[in-house]
Amino acid sequence: MAAGPGTTADTGPTARIGEEEDEHVKPFTPEKAKEIIMSLQQPAIFCNMVFDWPAQHWTAKHLSEVLHGKQIRFRMGMKSTDTVPQFETACSYVEATLEEFLTWNCGHSSTLGPFRDYDYSKFWAYADYKYVASLFEDKTDIFQDVIWSDFGFHGRNGRESTLWIGSLGANTPCHLDSYGCNLVFQVQGRKRWHLFPPEDTPFLYPTRIPYEESSVFSKINVVNPDLKRFPQFQKARRHVVTLSPGQVLFVPRHWWHYVESIDPVTVSINSWIELEEDHQARVEEAITRMLVCALKTAEDPHSTRAWLNPTEVEDTSHEINCLYLNRAVSAFFDHYRASKTVEIQVLRTNRECMKKEELNMHNLLEVEQTGSQNLTLGTVKQKAASSFGPALVPVLPSSEEPPSQRGEIFKNDGKDLVGKDGEHFGKLHCTKKQQMRSKSENALVEPIASNSTGAPSQACISTDDLLDCLVHPQVTKIVAQLLIQGRSL
Repeated sequence: MAAGPGTTADTGPTARIGEEEDEHVKPFTPEKAKEIIMSLQQPAIFCNMVFDWPAQHWTAKHLSEVLHGKQIRFRMGMKSTDTVPQFETACSYVEATLEEFLTWNCGHSSTLGPFRDYDYSKFWAYADYKYVASLFEDKTDIFQDVIWSDFGFHGRNGRESTLWIGSLGANTPCHLDSYGCNLVFQVQGRKRWHLFPPEDTPFLYPTRIPYEESSVFSKINVVNPDLKRFPQFQKARRHVVTLSPGQVLFVPRHWWHYVESIDPVTVSINSWIELEEDHQARVEEAITRMLVCALKTAEDPHSTRAWLNPTEVEDTSHEINCLYLNRAVSAFFDHYRASKTVEIQVLRTNRECMKKEELNMHNLLEVEQTGSQNLTLGTVKQKAASSFGPALVPVLPSSEEPPSQRGEIFKNDGKDLVGKDGEHFGKLHCTKKQQMRSKSENALVEPIASNSTGAPSQACISTDDLLDCLVHPQVTKIVAQLLIQGRSL
């Protein structure tokens, strides 16, 4: 099996075992695996670490038998797509059993089944983000089939995991996760991962619309980018790897990723590993939630469908969001107060950041590493890199240019997958001061208020445009630091 782009060696089944290794001995102890995960700053594939996991038998067929006809929600997307990402808010949804999914996936059409309106040749289906604890709530013994303790996280199993089942072409839009790092165990079929480092955030054009807590989306369809609209994307360093059954991918904190299924049926299991940085990240997410909900609800109080991700079902009222923010800040202090390190690890860094007088726009849009990470980064990288070998394969930058057509991505797979927002402007509530604006200002505002297509594009600043600036990851980081610093004085 050929290695995917971005790998340095074959990572198929024959390469999972070193020449001198016993196939029944894992290449890393739990302690060593955890040391690698907590220190490595680049994606990597663990091989030969899960050969004895019962979960390796969690194929879609096996799971359909275990679940005994349980209804699951599938996200339906088009196999043919343009340069615009296929966000979850633009997809339709189907409630179906895994048996019905497998029947449809074999190309067997049905005029009565739940997939009757979806031609298999044109659509893909994805049962994504399914919490194992909820899916198998009446079969808790199955949690033990997933053994994350082999990676040093004792007590972590299927209860803390998420299941993903998809058909050919199923994909997740490019995004970064605000919390933790990620371990992904590929069970069935192959998935192709496109990854970009945190430093490339300015080139990925981040947005929080659609809004989902802990997910920062990119405006770009990374497999078919619109380089005229997003020219900075050409500077992004793409890392591409194909993850095969039996392999475990490590995705470090804040690495962007776009994931696509390249086999007829794919099954994977993942778990997010909590990190020290998550305490401040939760404050940043609470700030983001408050601003997005306040502005988008004010824009159109009657509908959240266009901007709230389907995974977000919690109350979005301002009162609830204020409570959420206060709890996040309190939890931050509770954590650091217990270890008595808040002044050293956070406040000193915050004050030093605020004292910098030469903070220009370029620096504002750069994604920084925390001070504590920078102190040991060189040593950590060198130490983690020493573990690379047949059982730990680094995911390196791809030498390929970003494809201009989606078909190029699949040219080695034998199959060629073929596959602005409307804005609402309410009435402007004018105060006396606003009524005194100049005629030129009125001439600018009136076409916008009437949603005129003749208005200059640079003048049509939407709520989403404003939010892209207000809740840019680097901006919310600074606001969170100011909040924390103000509460500590």
